[in-house]
Amino acid sequence: MTFTVNLRITKAVIDYFKGFAVVLRFLLLAVFMVGVPALVEARGCYSLSEFESEQGLRIHSELMVIGLTCQKVPGGDKLFPKYQTFTRKNQYLLEEYENTMIRHYRAVGATSPAKSLHNLRTGMANEISQKAIRMNIGAFCGHYKNRIDQALQMDHDTIRRWAQKRWPTQPPSKPLCG
Repeated sequence: MTFTVNLRITKAVIDYFKGFAVVLRFLLLAVFMVGVPALVEARGCYSLSEFESEQGLRIHSELMVIGLTCQKVPGGDKLFPKYQTFTRKNQYLLEEYENTMIRHYRAVGATSPAKSLHNLRTGMANEISQKAIRMNIGAFCGHYKNRIDQALQMDHDTIRRWAQKRWPTQPPSKPLCG
């Protein structure tokens, strides 16, 4: 009798887990079919907020290079302090941009999201510095020095709109999804 009861319990447990296995396979398949394209898309392109964040950090990096590069050019002595004022004034927005990019790097599996952000910003600053060298420092400063004053006059919404624009000469490192 004990054997019969145990056999019935064991058969019921096995049947339960067989049903559970079918449901689990279905769920895994559904997650795989929905999740993999989303993961591939996330790796290959930016969401709107990621796009804006990278472009916003590009703008900030450009202002930094303008401030540092042009401070020795006649009339440029106040540019770096103005860049610092812009940074303080927009600290919250810039931190939001950095946090968005760190979340992006984390989501795509970067081993060190903070280092990925650092590399992005360093690459942007180097790219803009190379542009200044190619143009000649005097020409670069003559063309771009007013950008810091313009940026200082902007509120957060205006800066966000600026960062949301697509600039053919300064594309983001990944295209916008969709």
